Amino acid sequence: MHLIFIFGYMVAEEQTFNLEEENKEIIKRYRKLLRYSKPFLKEGDTKVIRKAFDTAVEAHKHMRRKTGEPYIYHPIEVAQICVEEIGLGTTSIVAALLHDVVEDTPTTIDDIEKAFGRKVARIIDGLTKISGVIEIGSSQQAENFKKMVVALSDDVRVILIKLADRLHNMRTLDSMPRHKQLKIANETIYMYAPLAHRLGLYTIKSELEDLYLKYTDRDTYYSIAANLHATKSDRNKFIREFIGPIQKELRNKYFEFKIKGRPKSIYSIWNKMKKQNVPFEEVYDLFAIRIIITADIDQEKSQCWQVYSIVTDNYKPNPDRLRDWISSPKANGYESLHTTVMSHSGKWVEVQIRTDRMDEISEKGYAAHWKYKENTEEKSKSSGLDQWIERVREILHNDSNSALEFVDDFRLNLYNEEIFVFTPNGDLKMMPSGATALDFAFEIHTQVGLHCMGAKVNHKLVPISHRLKNGDQVEIITSNKQKPSDDWLRVAGTSKAKKKIKDFLTSGKRKVIQDGEELLIKKLKEVKVKPDLKIINTLVSHFKYPTAAELYFEIGRGTFKLSDIEKLQDEDYKNSMHSKATSIRDKETKLVKTLNKDTLIIGDSYTDIKYTLSKCCNPIPGDDVFGFVTVNEGVKVHRTKCPNAMELMANYGYRVVKANWSGDQEDSFLAGLKVSGTDRLGILNDITQVISKSNHVNIHSFRADTREGLIEDTLMVHVKDTEHLSKLIKNLIKIDGVIKVDRFDPKSEDL
Repeated sequence: MHLIFIFGYMVAEEQTFNLEEENKEIIKRYRKLLRYSKPFLKEGDTKVIRKAFDTAVEAHKHMRRKTGEPYIYHPIEVAQICVEEIGLGTTSIVAALLHDVVEDTPTTIDDIEKAFGRKVARIIDGLTKISGVIEIGSSQQAENFKKMVVALSDDVRVILIKLADRLHNMRTLDSMPRHKQLKIANETIYMYAPLAHRLGLYTIKSELEDLYLKYTDRDTYYSIAANLHATKSDRNKFIREFIGPIQKELRNKYFEFKIKGRPKSIYSIWNKMKKQNVPFEEVYDLFAIRIIITADIDQEKSQCWQVYSIVTDNYKPNPDRLRDWISSPKANGYESLHTTVMSHSGKWVEVQIRTDRMDEISEKGYAAHWKYKENTEEKSKSSGLDQWIERVREILHNDSNSALEFVDDFRLNLYNEEIFVFTPNGDLKMMPSGATALDFAFEIHTQVGLHCMGAKVNHKLVPISHRLKNGDQVEIITSNKQKPSDDWLRVAGTSKAKKKIKDFLTSGKRKVIQDGEELLIKKLKEVKVKPDLKIINTLVSHFKYPTAAELYFEIGRGTFKLSDIEKLQDEDYKNSMHSKATSIRDKETKLVKTLNKDTLIIGDSYTDIKYTLSKCCNPIPGDDVFGFVTVNEGVKVHRTKCPNAMELMANYGYRVVKANWSGDQEDSFLAGLKVSGTDRLGILNDITQVISKSNHVNIHSFRADTREGLIEDTLMVHVKDTEHLSKLIKNLIKIDGVIKVDRFDPKSEDL
């Protein structure tokens, strides 16, 4: 069979498939879906689901995924996730089965509405809009994300199905080329995993995070997975011994309960290793004990505290690690009582105490939250999750930012954990973590915010920039003479405060902008240049202003010299300006299209492609890298572990190109190392001796810090590649007194 290469995939020119086996598998998956759906199906639901299934099978009958599997597997699996892992109902199952039909086939939204009703059609319309193609030159992912948030505010099922769709795509990412894996994985961790967290889908959020790590840092992922597997039997033995006395006492008190001991996710363990700068062996809380009790809803709180008392009677608690999310649930509906206790063997153990209802909400999030709300007398009450979605609607209503600014604002305000702050009268206000006294003032009322001079926090005078903490009591001090300035935008953190400040500042700025625009148009006419949009945009780019409004503003207040425009009288210059206006718009698109045709190889073979090694992460040969297309500086090469990688790939995925090291590298590359250990006479000399004796390693810079008998040396060294660097690290770790050697991403001051 002859093989051909298409976009990095090896495919058969004349592939054959076992259609009979595939049909059996399709029916098997469909029956599994019905089996999980059965508990909540009403009369007639099975017929509607079957109709949707038949429609999807027919629509996708000639389509296959990158894996070679029939495309219909994907919508069935998305529907399965909606039912089994999120707990959605018939409408969502139908929408999930049909979610790609409008985008990929001639079927229209009107066709869907006629066949399946308005609700299903609206959901699919929302899903289709999210998948729409955005013109190159703006951030496709940011635009899509903004559309997704708009859909969330209309019908949250759109987002829940989209999350199911993303989860299945991440589970089947192996079939994609490496650069696509990186783009999709980073987009997932940047946008989708935090959104799953906010909607209370902890299981899905954890799996998305783990899959992100699997595809961006395979070595770390499999190393932690192997360590978890190797320590499983010891961990299980420890859990059995730890829960023994608790189980005995719970039975004596006639509690109906179950206890689970589950390891933390690979991603969360990796995060702890990074934050605490420790190896796997030194992460103490590798797992959590979860105690789940059966209790009537009006007895839940008291019975959870009784269980807490039983746990702390047997093990000494850490008072700083008590988290009461029963009295004050998280904004995503999460309720649980967390404590960390010391075991008899000297290990800290996290214990989570909750009821069956709380556990289902923690696993299935929004859908479970609504299920319990519908079955209780809480219908009229607004939960934290309801309030959060209302805040989403408020941000969308007030939003006038670009898509990228919107994403940054949304992540800052709505993905952060919450803090609880009190007014002088004792009213509780929920604020995002990191909120300032100024943010709190605008939360009270716009006029209070606009005239805010300062605040009293716990009866102590503080400035408007003071960051609030959980439990603070805040009194805002105002003055009619006070008014916002540009500096306030650096102090404000919430979208509400920023919007009100911008509105106030813009109202005065608008007149200046109008004056500036009129002056510019007048000047352009004087030099006989037509003041069209192309020329205005070219001037904005040429004089390095972020927007036309900023250029007008500077002209209006007299800080921009209109005499600079007079050179436009030169005919050649005018022509070049028109040419530049066209080329600026096209340059980025052409460069992306050209580079995406082939793998970008960094080496002597392709010296005609302009590239630079990014200073933010200093990649060296052997590192897993990617290229990022810039407009004026060619391609910048970053490590996939670069601190900026996630944001670049998530917001500008279309500008990411493959990059591979190729050929023998004669050059040397900068790498940063931190050497930690115990101080002794001569240890610094030993470190420099080891480096100087290593083949072709030169020290670029060396900073030694010693305190209280410990050293932490920061070195910048020139090495050939990752293998060369690994040998150096192994030699350094052998030095007497050296405990740890870590590579780090250098900052500009380290270079």
